[in-house]
Amino acid sequence: MRTIWRTADRALIRDVAALVAAVGFVGLSFGAIATAAHLPLWAIVAMSVLVFAGGAQFLAVGLVSAGNPVAAVLAGLLLNARHLPFGMAVADVVGRGPARLLGAHLMVDESVAFALAQPDPGRRRAAYWLTGGALFVFWNIGAVAGALLGAAAGDPATFGLDAAFPAGLFALLLPNLRAPGRKDAAAPWVAGTGAVVAVAATPVAPSGLPVLLALVALGLAFVVPVRKAAVSC
Repeated sequence: MRTIWRTADRALIRDVAALVAAVGFVGLSFGAIATAAHLPLWAIVAMSVLVFAGGAQFLAVGLVSAGNPVAAVLAGLLLNARHLPFGMAVADVVGRGPARLLGAHLMVDESVAFALAQPDPGRRRAAYWLTGGALFVFWNIGAVAGALLGAAAGDPATFGLDAAFPAGLFALLLPNLRAPGRKDAAAPWVAGTGAVVAVAATPVAPSGLPVLLALVALGLAFVVPVRKAAVSC
């Protein structure tokens, strides 16, 4: 832990703190919505501690309240299938031995994004563990507080809290999309194509599947640099 604090700079800690504040409010909304869906407090706590996946938890509560718990499990597995490529992308920072299990549990969109935005292995490791650990603590605090307050927090979409995660991730990815080097030439094409595929599939595909379909845009990463090189020759 001391190594993580020594490696993390003030800018990283500031950014993580801002994200943690937003996640705490989203956790509050989750707890309130789960309580309104008649989930007991122990189930809300167990889901937040053991699953620790905001999107999957919101989806599961909606499907369980609709009387389809089997679909909730299947949809959660489908939605979290993105952790397979995540694991390959941050395999060097997750840890080794018993710590690897905890590191894998803290693998969420934000911890992966913060880690990949860092320039060297030490900072990647610090960003991953600091972000994942802080989010885990404050997500669970928010979920418990929301559950105790009941439905008082209301629908997270009313206050725009449902957009906190994608807005934060977009802010993290934006510098990479503007990178002028040839190495990142494909980034804008991949991001744009993936977004178009996901939006187009959302009205017709089950929840979680549009995100997976958007991964086909990764194929552009192998095509665009080749075309850039051919043009420069």
